[in-house]
Amino acid sequence: MKLTEHFTLDELTRSTAAQRLGVANTPPQEILPRLVRTAELLERIRSTVGVPVVVTSGYRCDVVNRAVGGRTSSDHTQGHAADILAPGFGSPTELARLLAPLVSVLGIGQLILEGVKGKQWVHVSTHTPEKAINRVLTITDAGTVPGIVGLA
Repeated sequence: MKLTEHFTLDELTRSTAAQRLGVANTPPQEILPRLVRTAELLERIRSTVGVPVVVTSGYRCDVVNRAVGGRTSSDHTQGHAADILAPGFGSPTELARLLAPLVSVLGIGQLILEGVKGKQWVHVSTHTPEKAINRVLTITDAGTVPGIVGLA
């Protein structure tokens, strides 16, 4: 099912963790409008960077979220978030640095550059956190800091 021109429901629900666990990562009907909004956000990001955006993690049912170590309050479980890469554009750090000053313009509620356990990606959400300082973050194995801090 196409959610937008370039993003499908399958793309936003595909999960190797779900496959490994034999779990259906199917969102309830009430989550679908949020996934459409997330896909629309991804379209705006794709248009901004000028290259395809790859979703590495989108919607996660509770079982999948626990299996990947996600927080119980994760926006992924509500259909608000996607972890992305844009290999044709550059590294996750370069992508996050481009997007950070554009969060309001693009409708990004939260932007996180993540570098954990040797992997890097950019988390984007349509949901804006209560505390403004949590809107743009960098999370690494060493902890969380406000803003985008370049990762090697």
